Amino acid sequence: MQLSSEQILENWNKHLKIIDTYIQSPRKELLLELFNDLEDKMVMAPASGKSHFHNAMPGGYIDHVNRVVEGAIRVKALWEQMGADIDFTEEELVFSAICHDLGKIGDGKHECYVPQTNNWRRDNLNEQYTHNKELPFMLIPDRSLYILQSRQIPLTHNEYLAIRIHDGVYDDANKAYFFSSYPESKLRTNIAYILHQADMMAAKVEYDKWRFGSDDKPKKESTKKSKGKKELPGSEGLLGLVKNL
Repeated sequence: MQLSSEQILENWNKHLKIIDTYIQSPRKELLLELFNDLEDKMVMAPASGKSHFHNAMPGGYIDHVNRVVEGAIRVKALWEQMGADIDFTEEELVFSAICHDLGKIGDGKHECYVPQTNNWRRDNLNEQYTHNKELPFMLIPDRSLYILQSRQIPLTHNEYLAIRIHDGVYDDANKAYFFSSYPESKLRTNIAYILHQADMMAAKVEYDKWRFGSDDKPKKESTKKSKGKKELPGSEGLLGLVKNL
């Protein structure tokens, strides 16, 4: 899967519009200043290094982040409908989604990902990019937070946690936050769970787009209905059944 130049530009404009819509001053101006300084790197950056990870292509980073923002808003609405405690603001959620992978841009001097020049690795391992050896090692969430503090962009407690542990238990460093034997050490906000779910969903959608070789929704392997099986109550099958409970 590849993005056209028109799609890349459209995604970038959408990204800036998200900031303008959801982020309040003075953070809005600080973020826009940061993104303006990093524009050349951000617009063309991939979201990962390998095709079968997600969005390992020019423009993949912004495409991914925009999808996470939209997903986070939708997941938050579902949590709220199901009775969850929404103990954070919409700005906190969107800010966290916008900045959760900021470390993938690099540190301003060195890019995080550089094109893979080894033909064998590119052809056999789907490794389109490799990590820049000139960039000092940091976990992506840590570098994201470092970039924000280096530009004196303030964060709330909720935002810090959401960005820091957005990879959930995929990162062993986060287990202390998610596995607790004591109520006082459990997470006291749901923002981290919601951002993690949105990020995981976006990455899986992007994987499916690569797998099926299309920018559209992946095609179902079979569209035929099984004979002899009745539809569940409601026009939408199982969803209809749940709605009618």
